[in-house]
Amino acid sequence: MSNPPAPSSSSRVTFAYLTHRNLGTVKKLNSVLFPIKYSDKFYQDIIAPEVEDFCQLIYYNDVPVGNICCRLENKDLYLMTMGVLAPYRSKQLGSQALKRVIKAAASHSKPKIRRIYLHVQVSNTDAKKFYERHGFKEVGIKEDYYKKIMPRDAWILERIIESEDKQDQEKLQL
Repeated sequence: MSNPPAPSSSSRVTFAYLTHRNLGTVKKLNSVLFPIKYSDKFYQDIIAPEVEDFCQLIYYNDVPVGNICCRLENKDLYLMTMGVLAPYRSKQLGSQALKRVIKAAASHSKPKIRRIYLHVQVSNTDAKKFYERHGFKEVGIKEDYYKKIMPRDAWILERIIESEDKQDQEKLQL
């Protein structure tokens, strides 16, 4: 089953679920975006039906330029990877992808997701600032998180997820 890219608020940006058909594209993007090589298990896990709303390709003018991949961990959503190719950054693509995942997490009911969390290498202050602009807070540092890249330590960032009902009520009160 192939899913057409879902349109976003900007007509030039679309998103698509990850499938066996586009997994090669994700692998190529990841080889450029990230300093580590991901296992075959990682790629099998990101096409599982239960994570389709949380693992998507990002297209700009029908060109694949990035992706976001999360996994469910009980009542948490772990953001494993998110990246956009350098020439396409500062176009709000990462922000749009992250907002889609946050919205999907807020409406997810089985299980009810209570938070999204991730690790950011302590040298990557730009990424940390990006996530903080989207409501994530630093909750700790994991020493020796990275085994093959330096520095090895990572910030742990999290965002508590509120249900869509609660978000709607807050909007009505404003």
